[in-house]
Amino acid sequence: MLPDLYPELQFQTSRSSGPGGQNVNKVESKVEVRLNIQTSQILTDEQKQKLQQRLASQLSTQGELIITAQQSRSQLTNKEQAVKKLYAVLEKAFREPRVRKATKPTKASTQERLQSKRLASERKASRSRKNWEE
Repeated sequence: MLPDLYPELQFQTSRSSGPGGQNVNKVESKVEVRLNIQTSQILTDEQKQKLQQRLASQLSTQGELIITAQQSRSQLTNKEQAVKKLYAVLEKAFREPRVRKATKPTKASTQERLQSKRLASERKASRSRKNWEE
């Protein structure tokens, strides 16, 4: 269902805060993948609109979806993980949510609820001043 977005992905590397020992201060192993949804040539207008709505909280002010990966010491592994994460986010955004079927409570559950309310009412009523004065 998802088109191949690889040509439109922009990669940026930086120093990772993850594992790496002495390497962590020298090697840029953290990978950031950016996909600009608004300027995408591969996505249809309908897909762009759906992504804009469903991923609104994850988009930057320029309309970019930014995913980072810094688990591994290897830049290549982090790049692969970031691309996988990006596709997983897009898959989830395009998936249609299930329609909720309305159901009625059973008679037993309704009676149980009313019985518990009655007990709570009686418990609270027994705490009133009237019961102490008698």
